[in-house]
Amino acid sequence: MERKEKDNQQMKDVLSDRARAILDLLAHEGSLSVTRLSEQLTVSVVTIRSDLKSLEELGYLERTHGGAAPAFHASMLERLRDRSVEKGRIARAAAALVRDGDHIMVEAGTTAAMVVRQLAGKRDVHIVTNSTLVMTWARANPSLSVTITGGEYIRLTESLVGPLALEAISRHNVRLAFVGTDGFSLERGMTARLAEGAAIVKAMVSRAETSVLLSDSSKYGRTGFVSVLPLSEMDHVIMDDGLSPDTATEIRGSGIDLCLV
Repeated sequence: MERKEKDNQQMKDVLSDRARAILDLLAHEGSLSVTRLSEQLTVSVVTIRSDLKSLEELGYLERTHGGAAPAFHASMLERLRDRSVEKGRIARAAAALVRDGDHIMVEAGTTAAMVVRQLAGKRDVHIVTNSTLVMTWARANPSLSVTITGGEYIRLTESLVGPLALEAISRHNVRLAFVGTDGFSLERGMTARLAEGAAIVKAMVSRAETSVLLSDSSKYGRTGFVSVLPLSEMDHVIMDDGLSPDTATEIRGSGIDLCLV
């Protein structure tokens, strides 16, 4: 039964070509009617309604009267679609670390936020997060309690940053912190595009017993504008198996606990 549930979840994580096309159209148009989507994709209205229902359940869009609108900024939709299969595997591996009754922090990266979607079956988990994306999936799970940090809202990243967010994080102590990165390497460590996001990651790591970096393999070797933390500051690193064997050996050889999924 457990294996069947995992297989079903894995299928949900894989977006069909038509689902991707729907999200592309919504990203460009802002909102579209069911009829318009049906005409554009040359499929029936019934099929489109079914697709929209599935995408709404996954948190990608919001149903409107007679159509749909994207739930997020176009750039966020693009990040959610990109390498969605790999991110789903990473998120499931991360969620397996969470225990009933845990207190965790989830940073506003797309892969980190997806961990929340994988917590079905966990009980009495309390989440502290600066990610508005987390609420998309957390609100459907009554076993989750969520503390939103507050702070300045950055629509581009669906995140809350700044002094208020940092103050809220400093008030909490958790067992696990799940964080992301815009690019990283052994030499440069973790990096970010924005200084505000880098400050959030540092704060969460400082309040957690165990810190877990979640990243798809395409980010290894990239360097963001702002340095965040050395890779050695992470207790675990979870990535997809697209990382080259030589690089994986090099990372593990430096003493970092690397899990490839």
